[in-house]
Amino acid sequence: MMNNLIGIIGAMDIEVDAIIASMTDIEENIISSVKFVRGKLFGKDVVVAKCGIGKVFAAICAQTMILEYDPSVIINTGVAGSLVKGFNVLDVAVASSVVQHDMDTSAIGDPRGLISGINVIYIDTDKDVSNALKSAALNVKCNVKEGIIASGDKFMADAEEKEAINKQFNAIACEMEGASIGQVCYVNGVPFGILRAISDGDGAEMDYMTFAPKAAEQSTNIVKEFIKIYSEV
Repeated sequence: MMNNLIGIIGAMDIEVDAIIASMTDIEENIISSVKFVRGKLFGKDVVVAKCGIGKVFAAICAQTMILEYDPSVIINTGVAGSLVKGFNVLDVAVASSVVQHDMDTSAIGDPRGLISGINVIYIDTDKDVSNALKSAALNVKCNVKEGIIASGDKFMADAEEKEAINKQFNAIACEMEGASIGQVCYVNGVPFGILRAISDGDGAEMDYMTFAPKAAEQSTNIVKEFIKIYSEV
C-alpha cells in the first residue's frame, strides 16, 4: 500500500462540507484553485476536496490529490440521475465500473466510449472498496444498487438521451465526474470507488433542485460509515 490515506472527492460543497466538519487535526492547502483538507476522521487519515462540476475539474483534482498526497484509495461521492426504472430518488448507486458516455470517436471506427491511449471503454472500480461502500450503504439503511455509472459533461434531463445512455452502456446512473476520476486513478494505479445517491429520476431538473441536498446528505452518511468500516490489507 501507499500511506493508508483515504482520499475523498465531491463536486459541490454540499457533497463534502459535512465530512470536513466532522474531521479533526485539519490542515488546508490550495493547489490549482482546489482546496485540499487533510485531517483525521474516526481515527483514520483522510484528505477531502471539492473538485467542481465536470470532468476536467474532477480530473485536475484527482491527479493533484495523487501527486501531492499519495492516497491509498480515492472515493468519489455525490449525486446522480437515475437511468433505470425503479431506481428512485435517494436510492444509492455504487459503481462496478465507469464509462464516459460523451467520449465518441466512432466516426473513425472506434466503439462509442472508447478512451484512446488506454483503449478501454469501461474502467472497473476496486472490488474491495465497492463492497465496503455497499456495506456502508446497507448499514445506514439505504436501498443500494451496484452497476455501471456513466459520466459526461452534460446534465442529463432529456428522457430519450438518458434511455440511449442506458441502452448503449447498460448504465444505471449518470453524472459528470466519476469516470474522469476513474480514468486518472486507472492510469496512476490507485484503487477507487464511486458512490452516488440518486437526486433525480424521471423529473430530472425539478427533482434535482428539490432533492440534491438530501441526496448529498445520504452520500455523506455513507462515506462516514465507509471510513468507519474500511480497513486496508
